This record gives sequence, C-alpha cells and structure tokens, in this order.
Amino acid sequence: MTRGHQQALASGTPARGSVSIGQVLDELSPEFPDISPSKIRFLEAEGLIQPLRSSSGYRRFSAADIKRLRFILTAQRDEYLPLRVIKERLDALDGAAAQGAAEELLAELEDYGLIRRARSYGTRTLSVLRSAVRLGEYGVQPRHLRAVKAAADREAALVEQAVAPMSRQKGGREPALRAARDLAGHIASLHATLVEDGLTEAGLASPLPHPGTQPGESGEARGLRSASGR
Repeated sequence: MTRGHQQALASGTPARGSVSIGQVLDELSPEFPDISPSKIRFLEAEGLIQPLRSSSGYRRFSAADIKRLRFILTAQRDEYLPLRVIKERLDALDGAAAQGAAEELLAELEDYGLIRRARSYGTRTLSVLRSAVRLGEYGVQPRHLRAVKAAADREAALVEQAVAPMSRQKGGREPALRAARDLAGHIASLHATLVEDGLTEAGLASPLPHPGTQPGESGEARGLRSASGR
C-alpha cells in the first residue's frame, strides 16, 4: 500500500451519523475535482461502496463510506489502478482490519442471542454481523438489539402458528413454506411501516404521501378514514 493510500485511510472525517451525496461531494471535490454523483453511483453498482438508504430511498454515507471513497479515488488518481485491483485491495484490508473486531463482535452477538454459537458460520450470520457493524457506527451496540431479536422471535412464532395446520396436511410442506415466506414478507412490511410511523411522530421522518396525492394536498384526506369517525 502506498503512502498516499495510508493517508487516505487514516484521514478522518468529522464525527457524525451520516451525510447526503451532496455533502460527500462538498467534502471530497476539493481533493478530487472529477468526482460526481454518477461516479459515486457507479462505484456503488460495482460493489466498491455500500451506502445505507434512508426510509425515502436516498443514499446516506457514513464516515467509513467517505474514507473508503477517498481510498478508491486516491488509488485511481495516484496509481491509475483498475477497479478490479482496487476492490481486491479493499477486500484484503477489510479482512485484516475486521479479523479482531469481528471476533469480539461475534462473541457479543452470541451473548445477546442474536446469533447461535457454532464452529462455522453461514451467510445469515454474516448478514447479522454486517448489520451490527453498520449499526455500531451510530452507537447502537449488540445489547441494544435484544428488543429487535425478541420482536423477530415473536413474529417467527406468529408465522409458525399460522401455517401449522397447513404443514400437518399430507403434501403440505411446500405450500406451508410458500405461505410462511409470504406471511413473513407481509409482517416485515408492516413492521417497517410501524417503525416509520413512530419516527414520523417523533419528528425524525417525513410522512409518506398517499399514492395519487397532488403536491400540497394532504395524503390523509385521500386515505382511509378512522372507523370511529375521528
């Protein structure tokens, strides 16, 4: 790794939760004048960065995302490296940097019941680990996720109870599996909507407009009315 790369990874960004793509451009364009929204989107499509998405679908970049972008742009500018080689270097750096932290985080996730102890881990465990890493960037620790795990267990039990009669029927295993996936999807959608509603009430999200609502028109007026008439 070149000195420029080391400086790129080590150079810090202001402590914050996440920023928009416009704020990323403001921060990086003095050093990399050719950066643009389309270039950032291309790097995402190529799998070199993975910014989070807000509830409304906008990209949100963490400090780690910006460091990663700076590393990529430095490699392109200073060594003219193709993206394939840059991705290989990033993967190697990720593996080395995450080795110790991942083991410690895995132990915490096991202690709080978010993953099961095992000699080897599959893709689902990796997905939980990745989510925990990203949540940790916002100060959310494994101990804070016990409520999420408890809610997921209750939802899984609800699905199991709903499809149990179907699964007991002859030849009912495949229909039960399909029904379980369908139910789980509806519950996940409902869960996301309820979380969004809670954030909206707390002033942390904008209410989603009702389909067909015109600009300036209240989505509430076009939606369902309360059964109580209130």
